[in-house]
Amino acid sequence: RSFAQSLLQFLGFIFWGTAAAQAFGGILVILMFKNYRYLFQESYLSLPGWLALATALILLPTGVLAFSISVKRSRNKQGTLMYLLLLLLCLEMSSAVLAHSYYIRTSSQLESAMGYLVHQHNWTCSQDPGSSAVDVMQRKLRCCGVHNYTDWLKASSSAWYHPACVPESCCKEKHSHCKGDLGHVEQLSEEGCLKKLEDQLCFAMMHIFWCCTLLSILEFLAVVSNGILMRHQPFRDLNIL
Repeated sequence: RSFAQSLLQFLGFIFWGTAAAQAFGGILVILMFKNYRYLFQESYLSLPGWLALATALILLPTGVLAFSISVKRSRNKQGTLMYLLLLLLCLEMSSAVLAHSYYIRTSSQLESAMGYLVHQHNWTCSQDPGSSAVDVMQRKLRCCGVHNYTDWLKASSSAWYHPACVPESCCKEKHSHCKGDLGHVEQLSEEGCLKKLEDQLCFAMMHIFWCCTLLSILEFLAVVSNGILMRHQPFRDLNIL
């Protein structure tokens, strides 16, 4: 019983800390799908992020209850804690499954969506920087093309105009006079946008997945610890359940 009490107190502190990690992951996913909504058409893809935020909010009172019960037991608090832990387990298992499945689904769609944007983009070797979705993405991610700058050459191969350049958004920031001239390839970003966005998507979704998986294990331990302490209460006092 004393071990269960100490473990519950420790888990109370852990829940407060992991609430911040869950909130970070949730906000990261929501902002990423908002910033690149032209690549992700389905609005429900940010659902794991919202579930992570809801989990973070519930974790705060759960941590307070766990710490409070470890100091002074109360049958009402113990029953409430059990309900919150079961709710959190359901939320986190759902969030983990959705994050993993959505990551696999969106990864397979990214290449075709980016390729379509590149082929639809009209540009010329001018002094005016582009402001289309592709240009914004290339500046934000510091990338060029889907896989590399040669994707722009393939995109223009079927057009009447074959520019010896790529959009200025492909230029590295340190080269302020870069105009996308293919004669100065060293001034262009080497990496394609697909890999960089896939890395960001993987980090955000896997952050939520592993946080939820770890938290589910810790909450299961909290359920067991709380159950051990509740066994020492008379059965008639457990009507709250």
